[in-house]
Amino acid sequence: MAETEQADGMDPEIFDQFIDQLKRYVRERLIPAEPQVIADDAIPEELIAEMREMGLFGLTMPEEYGGSGMNVPQYVETIRVLSYALPAYRSITSINLGMVCSALKNSGTQDQKAEWLPRLAAGEIACFGLTEPGSGSDSAAMATTAKRDGNGYVLNGSKRYITNAPHAKLALIMARTNDEALPKNAHVSAFLVDMETAGISVGKPDRKMGQSGSHIADIYLDDVKIPGDALLGGEEGRGFATAMQSLDNGRLSVAAAGAGYARRILDTAVKYANERKAFGEPIAQFQLIQAMLADSEAEIYAAECMLRDASAKANAGKAIIECASTKMFSSEMCGRVADRCVQIHGGAGYLAEYEAERFFRDSRIYRIYEGTTQIMQLVIAKQMLRNFAAGVDA
Repeated sequence: MAETEQADGMDPEIFDQFIDQLKRYVRERLIPAEPQVIADDAIPEELIAEMREMGLFGLTMPEEYGGSGMNVPQYVETIRVLSYALPAYRSITSINLGMVCSALKNSGTQDQKAEWLPRLAAGEIACFGLTEPGSGSDSAAMATTAKRDGNGYVLNGSKRYITNAPHAKLALIMARTNDEALPKNAHVSAFLVDMETAGISVGKPDRKMGQSGSHIADIYLDDVKIPGDALLGGEEGRGFATAMQSLDNGRLSVAAAGAGYARRILDTAVKYANERKAFGEPIAQFQLIQAMLADSEAEIYAAECMLRDASAKANAGKAIIECASTKMFSSEMCGRVADRCVQIHGGAGYLAEYEAERFFRDSRIYRIYEGTTQIMQLVIAKQMLRNFAAGVDA
């Protein structure tokens, strides 16, 4: 990581105390509020205020900007613990903590850091605008443009499936500053855009399969005039590289979310298996039920081990293969655990009365956002081939 405080992190003793506090908060406040969040499709404002007060929006911001200064392993562990509860709680904080904070710290100017990091740490919500109606991982197809206009730029285009767009005060927008698809995606630049700027509008939040309480929507940019100092790092052509670097943290966040939620799902399955009786005894006594529980425990443990290793390597520098591998495995694992939870519940697992069907719907997205499983396979394989060509040992 570019900054020493990111590598050093919080004092370990203070961090342990924070994690203990967070575990209690998750179980005493966040989980009991889940029915209301699902019914209203929104996190109550008083809970968001509490999360701000706890510093959950500023975990990764350096201390001099009002954050906690967590390193990558501490940040990932915090997300794992938080993700035991409904995914919406992670979703509202995750863009601040992962991609946008990482982009600012690694690529932002001192003035950009001074302006935005304290605001993000205090709980102003950010969003990350890369995906478009016609492009996602394919940056060559990006249609959003940033044309020079005196000392600034004019943005035109649209972004799709943008997490937290309805609530965001800041958007990190990727736009093409060159009409050609240049090598290494040098036609894409990144811009820090105040969402209250004239010409920006946000579409109606999309209805989703799961993840109640978290919101995604389209962002429309119609002749949006921004100053020249909104260009991240003051350098054109670095946007896509910044996005990809930031995605390492985003992918670890999704991996941590998958591992944390899988633990909640398995705990629920174990509880049900001990309560539900068939043939005069709890179904937990049946060996084929035990096999599903055991497989789930082993896979969650594997994901937790991968998280610890990948986050430690990411904290020390680049960890492209490890981050992509962990995201791929953990997200797929969470889906398998959710599927087994439904199976253990039997017919009850298909009913909205029980949590199993909600777990199944909620966990499906982890295999898609921050890079689909298939994109992760390509990222891993391409880096393996680059390492082989360069003579780098595995």
